[in-house]
Amino acid sequence: MQKSLYSGINSPLVLTRCISHVIFDRRFDRRPPVDSYCEALYPFCPTGDRDGRIPYMRGSDVISVYRLQTPVWEFKYGDLLGKFHIMHDAIGFSSSETGSNYTMEWYELFQLGNCTFPHLRPELYAPYWCNQGAACFFEGIDDLHWSQNGTLEKVGEITGSQFNDMAQWVQDDNETGIYYETWTVRSDPSPNATVWFESYDCSQFVHRTYRKLTELGAKLTSRSQTNYTKIYLYSGEPTYLGNDSAIFEQPALENLAVDIRKFYHTFRPHQSFVDFAFSLLEAYKKVVLDHSFYLYYNFEYWHLPMKPPYVQITYEEVPLP
Repeated sequence: MQKSLYSGINSPLVLTRCISHVIFDRRFDRRPPVDSYCEALYPFCPTGDRDGRIPYMRGSDVISVYRLQTPVWEFKYGDLLGKFHIMHDAIGFSSSETGSNYTMEWYELFQLGNCTFPHLRPELYAPYWCNQGAACFFEGIDDLHWSQNGTLEKVGEITGSQFNDMAQWVQDDNETGIYYETWTVRSDPSPNATVWFESYDCSQFVHRTYRKLTELGAKLTSRSQTNYTKIYLYSGEPTYLGNDSAIFEQPALENLAVDIRKFYHTFRPHQSFVDFAFSLLEAYKKVVLDHSFYLYYNFEYWHLPMKPPYVQITYEEVPLP
């Protein structure tokens, strides 16, 4: 594996608690090793530095900063997913002293499906997750890739010293924020809705980086609206269920464990076309008719009492800091 920056509740015995505030992704002391079972179809960051290094810039250098955006899986589907506003985000840099260009992004180590839903391995009772994400930094900006169906726009300039400080922050951030989270969970679509859980994805990394650059003194501006893809689940107040050992190693919670496994079996990877068609119907029943969704967040399971409009993909503005 390329290293590059590593960079329904039907059991009355469940002891539950509810949320009093938004839950954010946990930070960790270090990035854990990756199980060989989690094998990516497409290699992660194939042209990045194997040791996760970011080039050092002279303090006097002037570095241009670019906002980059393109449809997810453009290399495979062209602009198809862009028509549904499912976009991938990154940041570009260009050195005035050396003329070198660089791309920096954060994405799933093992593709989006593996990060969104687990595998049900026959030798393991608990669902098995391949949900790490990491930063990737590599030389060059593929102008055509980013601009043809998306965005390539200069949004500011920083000094070489500011770039070096940012690079250290990126490596620290990448070692402690290690798990990809697809969903943002809200109470409803209104502007004042309660946010139960925040996503942790490519756009969140871009936002964090922009905020860090601003803290370092950068002035960022855009001539166009800065929109980003958000994938929402809509839910009443979530209920905490427990972690793997609390649910899948306790005979008293066998009903809950079975229900969670059944739920994720619907979303299992590598299905045939026929199985996938049946799974769509089953997913509709669970989420829309049964108003039920199991969310895995920070190594813990939560039950979401789903409500209309259930699931929504938006493309909404998040201004530059």
